[in-house]
Amino acid sequence: MLTILGFAMIATFLVLIMLKKMSPIAALVLIPALFCVFVGKGAKLGDYVIDGVTSLAPTAAMLMFAIVYFGVMIDVGLFDPIVRGILKFCKADPLRIVVGTALLAAIVSLDGDGSTTFMITVSAMYPLYKRLKMSLVVMTGVAAMANGVMNTLPWGGPTARAATALKLDASDIFVPMIPALAVGLLFVIALSYVLGRRERARLGTLTLDEVLVEEKETETVLVGAGAGGSDGKTPVRTGGSGSGTGSGTDAPDEIDHADEDDDDFQGLDPQRATLRPRLYWFNALLTVTLLTSMIMEWLPIPVLFLLGAALALSVNFPHIPDQRARLAAHADNVLNVSGMVFAAAVFTGVLQGTGMVDHMATWMVDVIPAGMGPHMALVTGVLSLPLTYFMSNDGFYFGVLPVLAEAGAAHGVSPLEMARASLVGQPLHMSSPLVPAVYVLVGMAKVEFGDHTKFVVKWAALTSLVILGAGILFGII
Repeated sequence: MLTILGFAMIATFLVLIMLKKMSPIAALVLIPALFCVFVGKGAKLGDYVIDGVTSLAPTAAMLMFAIVYFGVMIDVGLFDPIVRGILKFCKADPLRIVVGTALLAAIVSLDGDGSTTFMITVSAMYPLYKRLKMSLVVMTGVAAMANGVMNTLPWGGPTARAATALKLDASDIFVPMIPALAVGLLFVIALSYVLGRRERARLGTLTLDEVLVEEKETETVLVGAGAGGSDGKTPVRTGGSGSGTGSGTDAPDEIDHADEDDDDFQGLDPQRATLRPRLYWFNALLTVTLLTSMIMEWLPIPVLFLLGAALALSVNFPHIPDQRARLAAHADNVLNVSGMVFAAAVFTGVLQGTGMVDHMATWMVDVIPAGMGPHMALVTGVLSLPLTYFMSNDGFYFGVLPVLAEAGAAHGVSPLEMARASLVGQPLHMSSPLVPAVYVLVGMAKVEFGDHTKFVVKWAALTSLVILGAGILFGII
């Protein structure tokens, strides 16, 4: 009964948010509360919620101060060179912009933290997508998949959990998986190329030029080359929103529309008052030190971001009113993300407290036919897709993987193969409603979680299956 109710609760949540009948926060709170009553454990709802909040409180604290820290770094101009480099590569071409999104997300993912990756990627790419009227779910989907592949790094979490659960060395799990993961990353880049071509076909052809303004300064402009034979010489300010499908007479409307959205793109304003060029190398060194400390695990990540945010604010904005202004500027993102995390704590608390997760995992293992025993690595790889999507990494790697590994060992399948197979579901896992970082992604991109889910699930599942296929082909799994 608990198995059925568990799957029903998850399905109800996903259907309601994808149909936009409820907001994610409301659904994360009300649906598990209702099912907790159905299970007959409504009296223990408070205990389950407190347990869930307690377990996720460090994550919420980390996200809150990480948003403040990287928000300040964006304000002071630390990532402006990255933005300029991406602009130069993308050349206002939707195809290049989508590919650039995948590359940037993959590179930044080397720090092992999804929230950091999404904050930097969205901050750099959002203005381009918005001004060119590109699909924002393409940005969130590509970024999530690229980060999901890179999330398998030994310091990213899943590999360490698999190693701990099965008492293996993380390097023995990860290093042989590199070829399969490389194939997965190449597939994400190829997919971003296809999605970029689709966006280019929808928007028309765009080019990036430079013109000289009155002060003899170089200013980047977007020029919409109309399909109706326009010479496309009407300049639009940085990130202009020409659709590329109309005639030259439509250009003034596009300029007016772009000007209306200027407030959304102050993060790239080269003249913004928050810039601190004299402190650039201090901020760069502080960020490198922070990321190094995270990788080396010198202190808990929430503590590192708390210290980093306090130091960044104090040095860059020594006056208290300026600090308050920066905190107020990022309060919206902080509130949205932390609210999502604590709402998700209700969902996970009820799932785990009522025993639904355990019953669901046991059912999944029991339904595996006995004849599949020698192929348990393949079974584990396939099961990692739905299981890591519907439950936390901790629940899967510490609760389900050991049971699967025992079943595999009985048929001669090595724990190393089982551990490697368990990693293939990570591209899909990164878009799970139980992953706090995904709320950073959709929140900063101003994308509905349901829209992101509808777009990304099929592509992320396909990416996971490509990694699984490559692992089998290379003899890794």
